[in-house]
Amino acid sequence: MSIALERDERVVHRYFAGQKTRFLQEWREILQSGHLLYNLVHRDLTVRYKRSILGALWTLLHPLLLTGILVIVFSHIFRFDIEHYEIYLLSGLLPWTFFAQTTVSSMAATAWNGPLMKRVRVPKSIFTLSTTISGLINLAISYLPLVGIMVINGIKFKPAMLFLPVSVAILAVFTFGLSLMLSTISIYFVDVREMFAVALTALMYLTPIIWPLKIVPPRFQQIIQANPLYYFVEMVRIPLHAGIIPSAKLLTVAIVMALASFLFGWLTFRRMSRGFYPHL
Repeated sequence: MSIALERDERVVHRYFAGQKTRFLQEWREILQSGHLLYNLVHRDLTVRYKRSILGALWTLLHPLLLTGILVIVFSHIFRFDIEHYEIYLLSGLLPWTFFAQTTVSSMAATAWNGPLMKRVRVPKSIFTLSTTISGLINLAISYLPLVGIMVINGIKFKPAMLFLPVSVAILAVFTFGLSLMLSTISIYFVDVREMFAVALTALMYLTPIIWPLKIVPPRFQQIIQANPLYYFVEMVRIPLHAGIIPSAKLLTVAIVMALASFLFGWLTFRRMSRGFYPHL
């Protein structure tokens, strides 16, 4: 019994040692491919609005226009009783948009760069990483209109607002992990992209972005709170809208889910990425 147990322990130890080695090797190769990463991020940012007259200004205009429409509908017609509803809405909409656009773009980026992976040896996860970084840059730019709205509304600066980068970083880890897993699986099963697009639509309306959780009957609130995006949206929104640091419970749940997403995303990627080439 003890011999079998020792053998199993050695197998587990070798497995995790191998995963650690491959993980470090992948990130070492990414660091060595810094120029490629820069070019991929630059391409993501420029191609998106290449033929648009307003160009990158849409990064600022899109959240403003969407917020204006939603504020009219939900603040004046449905009359949600939320102080500074436009800030509540935009501070939840921006992290959601980052999550949605990054996950969808990552699946497309991995498939589009298939010919490059066949010709040149590059770290395969660099395409998901570049999409996540470009998404973060767009998110940072998108916060400028929100800051303007807060100034117009007379919202005073509070120290808790400085916690926003921490919240965004945790969200980015969660998004990167899920994007890595989805982009890997979608190489083998293309329908995953369409299925996920439908799931995103459902998730948006099941996440308290437009509406507050308090309007949901207590017996159904646990269902809403089973949605991982609830925690990430609230974690990013609270420092700006409420002016306080998110609770320890909220942060703990978000961090655990972010690390779990990163771990499962990495393991899925390492296990399935070896067979990419016939499917690219």
